[in-house]
Amino acid sequence: MQNKGLIRVFAILFGLVSLYQLSFTFFTNKTESDAEAFAKQQISESTENYSALREEVETRYLDSIGNEEGFLGMTYNESKDKELNKGLDLKGGINVILQVSVKDILRGLSNNSKDPAFNQALANADEAQKDAQDDYIDLFLEAFNDIPDARLASPDIFANKTLSDEINFEMSNAEVATVLKKKIDESIVSAFEVLRKRIDKFGVTQPNIQRLGESGRILVELPGAKDVDRIRTLLQSTAQLEFWDGLVGSNFGQFLVDADAYIKETQSTSTEIENAEQVTDSTETAAGDDLEDLLAEENDSTEVASGNNPLLELIVAPGYQGGPVIAVFNAKDTAKVNSYLKKPQVKALLPAEQKYTKFLWGIEDENGLVQLYAVKGNRDNEPELSGGVVTDAAQVYNQAGQVAVSMQMNGKGAKIWEEMTGRAYQQQSTIAIVLDDVVYSAPSSTSGAISGGRTEISGSFTVAEGQDLANVLRAGKLPASADIIQSEVVGPSLGQEAIDSGLMSFVIALLFVLVWMIFYYGRAGAYADVALVVNILFIFGILAGLGAVLTLPGIAGIVLTIGISVDANVLIFERIREELAKGKSQKDSIKDGFNNALSSILDANITTGLTGLILLVFGTGPIKGFATTLLIGIATSLFTAIFITRLFIDGYGKNGKSLAFSTPITKKWFQNVNVNFLKKRKIAYVISAAIIAVGLGSLFTQGLDQGVDFVGGRTYTVRFDKDVDANEIEQDLIATFESAEAKTLGANNQLKITTKYKVEETSTEVDNQIQEMLYNSLKQNLPQGMTYEDFKQESSDKQAGLMSNYKVSPTIADDIKQASVWAVLGSLLVVFLYILLRFRRWQFSLGAVAAVFHDVLIVLGIFSLTYKIMPFNMEIDQAFIAAILTVIGYSLNDTVVVFDRIREYFNENEQWPMSKIINSALSSTLSRTLNTSLTTLIVLLAIFIFAAPLRGFMFSLIIGVVVGTYSSLFIATPVMFDTVKKRGIDLKYKEKEELENDATV
Repeated sequence: MQNKGLIRVFAILFGLVSLYQLSFTFFTNKTESDAEAFAKQQISESTENYSALREEVETRYLDSIGNEEGFLGMTYNESKDKELNKGLDLKGGINVILQVSVKDILRGLSNNSKDPAFNQALANADEAQKDAQDDYIDLFLEAFNDIPDARLASPDIFANKTLSDEINFEMSNAEVATVLKKKIDESIVSAFEVLRKRIDKFGVTQPNIQRLGESGRILVELPGAKDVDRIRTLLQSTAQLEFWDGLVGSNFGQFLVDADAYIKETQSTSTEIENAEQVTDSTETAAGDDLEDLLAEENDSTEVASGNNPLLELIVAPGYQGGPVIAVFNAKDTAKVNSYLKKPQVKALLPAEQKYTKFLWGIEDENGLVQLYAVKGNRDNEPELSGGVVTDAAQVYNQAGQVAVSMQMNGKGAKIWEEMTGRAYQQQSTIAIVLDDVVYSAPSSTSGAISGGRTEISGSFTVAEGQDLANVLRAGKLPASADIIQSEVVGPSLGQEAIDSGLMSFVIALLFVLVWMIFYYGRAGAYADVALVVNILFIFGILAGLGAVLTLPGIAGIVLTIGISVDANVLIFERIREELAKGKSQKDSIKDGFNNALSSILDANITTGLTGLILLVFGTGPIKGFATTLLIGIATSLFTAIFITRLFIDGYGKNGKSLAFSTPITKKWFQNVNVNFLKKRKIAYVISAAIIAVGLGSLFTQGLDQGVDFVGGRTYTVRFDKDVDANEIEQDLIATFESAEAKTLGANNQLKITTKYKVEETSTEVDNQIQEMLYNSLKQNLPQGMTYEDFKQESSDKQAGLMSNYKVSPTIADDIKQASVWAVLGSLLVVFLYILLRFRRWQFSLGAVAAVFHDVLIVLGIFSLTYKIMPFNMEIDQAFIAAILTVIGYSLNDTVVVFDRIREYFNENEQWPMSKIINSALSSTLSRTLNTSLTTLIVLLAIFIFAAPLRGFMFSLIIGVVVGTYSSLFIATPVMFDTVKKRGIDLKYKEKEELENDATV
């Protein structure tokens, strides 16, 4: 091997970088463990509502030490941003997909047109969307164009006053369609910006928000979310854009002094009250700070200030003279300031003319500072002008070439805006532009009242800030609702159990593989084990460095990687043993063994990688995590097996030391094996045909247990404090919901409950209604005294009640089903083309695809036959599709190794008949096939036993490994052989085929 020194340096540096990336995770885990231990010391279990109180103590503890330097100078806050992200199934939280209603946007753009053609097209688009995957706007346009003489540019539809600048009466339907698509995209961007800012402004740890294509769907993942019901409401609520009269900040100086004196006096006269408030005030935030409270991510502390001025000493800088800012504070102190200013006694200190003053925060800057504004409120706490009057906004440049934002209001808004800007000019004050109770800008009027409703906002904006503000302004007039069409909620206690079960399966699988490799290959196996451990380090290091999210299926992907990563070493070691058996020297055997195995290793891993790539493209959520870890594992295992193992082997043998690639027990295993596989192919055909026929019969008669991913519905994981009978509970649920199903999930005290009740309705109100109906149906089996609030409450030590829930609307379920079908078909096509390209003969591709179809049909058949009797969940969902694609990859892995050996034997033995070549090739790879299958099976069994939520997923993989091993020997190669016999083949290895032994085959 060339460049050993370079490879050694690279491996060491890669390992150090991986350890560095993982050090942040180790540090944050230790710190959070310390916080948890501290909270348990402070709050005993006998305390009422102890779980919530402990969480508050943990938050205050982490906030207090967040910026203290620890190991290697790292702080907790810095490390938290760089730790290995954990998915919802490991950490708990909420994952939703929001569908921005394009129909509502169209209605708004048409000013709620009553035109019959317009409304008929909307109705037809609604109907078409149930069975189509096209975007709603395309379905609407298609439906509208089918109506004779219908024109989008009609004054009764889109050629109205609102769109008069962009649509005129002369435009064709195609021209109007272009404008509509642009407007719809702007509205979706606005919705995205509102959601992003609602989350980002609080510095939530590891949130994920992204647009899903051009469909109007937005994915929001919030690990660690607490109050799920309120989060759902906030995510679906329309953005509140408001315009308020700004007050001069310097006029509030005396008020701050008086408030500070009152707070100081109150604290000094009642220490007991102060201590009690320290527990409760930490969760108090301003009315607009809902997500800050919900996610428990804002680490504000309300501990009493240590100095003599509890409010004034928090001020970082005063506002500028005559400006709208009262003072500047640190973002971490905002909750504390809010708790002071919202006290009725403090509000009473305001002068009479300021008694309705509304205090609002600005945007946090890069230094963690926030400005406090004062705006003129009223008795009803309603703004004089709301964002609904803004018809358009855009980032522009003013006459001085500076970045500005131009906005246009409708007639009603223009009149009020003229009055407000006139007052601001006369009083030398400002107008606060407020979104969700955050001041984004507070411009003044420098040229008097502004008429016409068109105005320009100037400030020290960057281009990006100007674009953001324009998006915010447009969001105020967003005429679209946002429905949750898919959601998943996982409680933190269930997440911790997932981590424990994942780690258990990981450790057991790793130990078995390590021991087996040493048992079978001796010292060489130990070197392979070192490479495997390095491989695992690389995988976790890359995941942490990329900021990837680790999920329970992701852990399964890593564990599965352990099982198949030894495959490369097995291939290499078996080839070395073959070379040694030929009488070659150890040095030459090692060299030739690595070289000869390289082709098979690359082919096998590329085919598996292709299916993983397709899974990454078509999968969602945790399934992407599985695909990500699988792909990373394939890349790192190639490097460690080919290079790291080689470094150890060459290093040991460089001084002439003898290295046996076996142990005394395994030395003669699988030697001189000569099985006539082709002779048995017809029996195999009959057996496979019979199994497939029975499976197809079951598929056509009783079908599959399709999960909510494919048909829509709601699924709940409920845990009881005792074992329960799933059938009895199912009858109670059917009486309530008419349609319901209950299955044991893991232990007998935990059920997975599915219902399609009101599946078409996606509102939060309906979600809450169904959840309460569920509680009432299960109440008699729940722990005595458990209330509905206890049932749905999320806590890290929850032992019974609602542990997680999952919802999929029929609309997205249809899309998921179609995407899954395309994923499977796409993987088959890609693999067919790759094998065709690699082996240059369609007979090889046909054999491989026939084996894959064989494996998939058997897995589907077994699931259809057994899903009613198995004691674990066997639903067909996205995880099952991931399993099918993995089975495809594994089956191809085996098949490609065999094909590579057949091609090699054609080269080396041109005079042999084809039947002998194929039988010899299959026999020579038998040791590798069984070794890899055995290690992989043990790994899968470990996950199956210890990871209850993944049992259905693992069961399909176990079947797939067994069937895939069988099909590579008795289906793929025989099909290729029979096709060659009938069609003839020119492999350029010999001029004609000798089939002299075919009579015995």
